[in-house]
Amino acid sequence: MTPGARVQAAIEVLDLVIEAARGQGAPADRIISDWFRTRRFAGSKDRRAVRELAYRAIRACGEVPASGRAAMLRVVAGDTDLGALFTGEGHAPAPIDAGEPVAPLGVAPHWLVEALADSGIAGAEAEALLDRAPLDVRLNTLRAAAAPLPEGGERTVAAQGWRYPPETRIEDSDAYLKGVIEVQDTGSQLACEAVGARPGETVIDLCAGAGGKTLALAAAMDGAGTLIACDTDRTRLQRLPPRAQRAGADMIETLLLDPGKEAAMLARFAAAADAVLVDAPCSGTGTWRRNPEARWRLTPAALERYAAIQSRLLDVAAGLVRPGGRLVFITCSLLDAEGAGQAEGFLARHSGWRAEPPVLPAGSPRGSGIRLSPHRDGTDGFFIARFVRL
Repeated sequence: MTPGARVQAAIEVLDLVIEAARGQGAPADRIISDWFRTRRFAGSKDRRAVRELAYRAIRACGEVPASGRAAMLRVVAGDTDLGALFTGEGHAPAPIDAGEPVAPLGVAPHWLVEALADSGIAGAEAEALLDRAPLDVRLNTLRAAAAPLPEGGERTVAAQGWRYPPETRIEDSDAYLKGVIEVQDTGSQLACEAVGARPGETVIDLCAGAGGKTLALAAAMDGAGTLIACDTDRTRLQRLPPRAQRAGADMIETLLLDPGKEAAMLARFAAAADAVLVDAPCSGTGTWRRNPEARWRLTPAALERYAAIQSRLLDVAAGLVRPGGRLVFITCSLLDAEGAGQAEGFLARHSGWRAEPPVLPAGSPRGSGIRLSPHRDGTDGFFIARFVRL
């Protein structure tokens, strides 16, 4: 592909991403993969260039752009060399007209910018949400002797954390294939450390998803004890057993829950768990470095729904913790409605609990918990609160 053809390809991809964002369709990475699957003529360098152009445009536009071309013209506004490729020759995009619409520059849609600012995220803190994320991995102590770590990594503040350049093909390494390492953001690793899971305990991961945090808990427990991974999404939960087998975490039990019936299905653990982790569904504002188009999908109504789900799951979790046990609530969000506000609401509803903010090597106090942010901590954005039942 010529440089101009790559720009036109990125514009076509952006049109699909914008359409999907408006209709809550597929994520950008899947759209890009599917687009190239039907275009075998594009080589690896072409795919990389088109992908980078598309994501440059996605990160540059705060509001949902009118079109892929308008989004790309936002990038052109700061890159005259890119604008020179709009020649209309061959497969290059048509020349630029002086009056063409250009997508506005911004961090996020206006309402979200205001919500973030109200939560103390503005200026450099907000801009860092759209930086490119590093590649973090967690050393799995259950398999540590199986293979050496890949070269080129640096230690992070997480107990078993290592960081590699974003382009590292970590999944091709022996360490990954043998379960010695798991891809996991440093912030996510610290959230698991906040649980303080120990060998022999009964621990419940109430919103396990595909099990990334469950695997970290299994390693912290040295593979000994009772570890229940729950979720209401069958497809996501089914990904955990093969991951657990590769990681040597044979003690994990998966449990598919029916939405709204979680407490009844977990009745055998009522007031019996040493620790419950609530990694609740959320807006994902802390993960925009990896999924920048997600900010185009979020609406005020969706945020309200997430907050309601989080409150309900916290109430369910409270009934599972034994006296003296702990409940750890985390969201990958920087909005107080999904963080400090939720923690405050939980304590107001449940008098028999006290907040015990986790002691971690990163993060800043926020309400009765702590907050990790890309700008201050170099991690994804997280809110982490820890409560102890009296």
